[in-house]
Amino acid sequence: MAKHILTYTGLKELEEELQELKVVKRKEIAEKIKEARAQGDLSENAEYDAAKDEQSDMEKRIEEIEKILKNAEVIDEDEVDLDKISIGCTVTLMDKDFDEEVTYRIVGSTEADILKGKISNECPLGVALIGKMVGDTITVDGVDETSSYEILAISRK
Repeated sequence: MAKHILTYTGLKELEEELQELKVVKRKEIAEKIKEARAQGDLSENAEYDAAKDEQSDMEKRIEEIEKILKNAEVIDEDEVDLDKISIGCTVTLMDKDFDEEVTYRIVGSTEADILKGKISNECPLGVALIGKMVGDTITVDGVDETSSYEILAISRK
């Protein structure tokens, strides 16, 4: 089974989500199902069907999180070497194409969320950054073009 690389922060977030789903959401959905059953005929009860679908989705997410946690390899950001880029680092880059600074946090694919500035070590930019140092320039092949970045800083957060 493949390992899921997580930062300590990502691990805590998943554990909190799992706890929320098991303790709070399960009760909420069970209550919705109970209320829908009380309305009578279940064959034409849209609220019952919606609650059961929500329950199914939630149980799938619980199973997914448990599988991730079972196979997690946790990276301690406090022990990350700041001489070169690795998972857990925050990297400040100069995007040479747009002449602007951008900052990304390198995380495992499970945690990646570009809207929050978290990129996967497996995405093209992440692959190009791993192992590089401040001052290095990298190029990344995109769909239509090649982008160029200069590494300005490496930090823990």
